[in-house]
Amino acid sequence: MQTYRLSLFVLIITVLTFSLDTNVYAQSSAKPFVIMIDPGHGGRDTGTPGTGRYKTTEKDIALDVALALGKVLQQKLANVKVVYTRNKDVFPTLNGRTMAANKKDVDLFISIHCNAQPGKNGTAYGSETYVLGTTKNKQNLEVAKRENSVIALEDNTEVYKDFNPNSTESVLGLMLAQEEYLDHSIKLARYIEDEFQVTAKRRSRGVKQNIFYVLAYTYMPSVLVELGFLTHKKEEDFLNSKQGKDLMTKSLFNAIEKYLKYLNFNTESDVLVEATQVEQPSNDIEFKIQIAASSKALETKPYNFKGLNKITRIKDGSLYKYYYGSTTNYEATKQLEEDARSKGYSSSFVVAFKNGKKIPLAEALKTIAN
Repeated sequence: MQTYRLSLFVLIITVLTFSLDTNVYAQSSAKPFVIMIDPGHGGRDTGTPGTGRYKTTEKDIALDVALALGKVLQQKLANVKVVYTRNKDVFPTLNGRTMAANKKDVDLFISIHCNAQPGKNGTAYGSETYVLGTTKNKQNLEVAKRENSVIALEDNTEVYKDFNPNSTESVLGLMLAQEEYLDHSIKLARYIEDEFQVTAKRRSRGVKQNIFYVLAYTYMPSVLVELGFLTHKKEEDFLNSKQGKDLMTKSLFNAIEKYLKYLNFNTESDVLVEATQVEQPSNDIEFKIQIAASSKALETKPYNFKGLNKITRIKDGSLYKYYYGSTTNYEATKQLEEDARSKGYSSSFVVAFKNGKKIPLAEALKTIAN
């Protein structure tokens, strides 16, 4: 079967660049990074009951960890906003969860669950974090089947008529529609599993791919976390304990903080940073840094551009061109270009606009020189 690329191909166009010495610093973005936390199951959908030794079930542990994680994210990270699919013991539909995430312009979606093995005395234990993908592993398929089975409890199943996890073509279509988010999902999933091992001292069963509805239809980086097996007595004891929940919450927080640093998202208090250059009179001339061109219309969010913000997108023929920054001071483009190159956009270059229309750079330089 043909191998499909899981990272977005971006066409970069190179030209001669111009540069002058400068020291200009950007102001931090005021737009918050929105994280949606999805405590799995809820209400009449209890999730796995585990061994049956506790009154609590999967839905209760997932909610406890989700609320604790949201609280610490809001307390410790500036510029981060937390929203939930549920914050109490109610039953949101799978489709309702995904619709809420997409409508609220969420930047990151984390679904929290607990695992189970058939029988009440299972030997399987350890954490797993899933991203969207295909799998032929029998045990992974059972996990997806169990988490997707909640559909049968819903009143309106008609909305799921096009969701066919058993169809290879259907799954590949979903993956291709979300390939721009997959690399980031995998990065976060790896951070989470690493933290479970290092911070919580738990066994990690690794990062895996599977076809979960909540991952397939949330259009942003998304992961589904299985904290551990409630069918394993010792792990069930751990996940029902305050210490266990605290350690798993801390691990998830650390992983998200690392992920935001990877994106270069500012999680410190907003402070205006002094600029050492004074903007020149514009003469209606504006300079931007072109970093990429693609046939796809990507959202101009930092996670799609290696953490760079202030991205604009302009359609030019059959391509969408992406520009970083904006300044009326040509000397300031040196710092903007260095910022872009430091993120891996090695072929970025300066582009000039007059009254919103692209013009030759030489013409722009001649205009501001007069």
